[in-house]
Amino acid sequence: DPFLAKELLLAMYEQMLRIRRIDERMLGKQRQGKVGFYGTITGQEATPIATGLALEPRDWVFPALREACIMLVRGFPLEKYVAQIFGNAHDNLKGRMQPSHMSSRSVNQVSWSSCIGTQLPHAVGAAWAAKLKGDDTVVLGFMGDGATSEPDFHSAMTFAGVFRAPCVMICQNNHWAISVPAARQTASQTFAVK
Repeated sequence: DPFLAKELLLAMYEQMLRIRRIDERMLGKQRQGKVGFYGTITGQEATPIATGLALEPRDWVFPALREACIMLVRGFPLEKYVAQIFGNAHDNLKGRMQPSHMSSRSVNQVSWSSCIGTQLPHAVGAAWAAKLKGDDTVVLGFMGDGATSEPDFHSAMTFAGVFRAPCVMICQNNHWAISVPAARQTASQTFAVK
């Protein structure tokens, strides 16, 4: 349906503009010392936004650093999102998480961990639990290319494959894992092969 495709593209465009504005403002606040930490999404926002638009409300998200904006796409209020960045009194998590580790049960999004790749076994475990309960739920586990070098990645992929957990793993390759180039992350021809 061309009309639906046009509406979807418009929604993506609006969400991408919004997250770019948020990134600009919050990175400025972080550099002024008003926010303890902020990881920008700019340059990688299309994947989490498109994914967020494709999800059903019952689906769960286990993000890495650059996917918090899925919460906004799924209807989480901007004011509460920004409050989690600041960790202030309006934060529904009451400042108990590190800044920019946004999460909310209202949109089925779990907080990411500052440790690389630890969300992947959690995502697979949640998917396995959903399968055992007979829930019609899909769980997304996000990672950057650097997470493919972590033991958690291999454990999660093996378990998901063997037990056919309803989990989709999404690797965003920005060609640098913190400070290590992608060419030093794997001997595989691609991360998909790995």
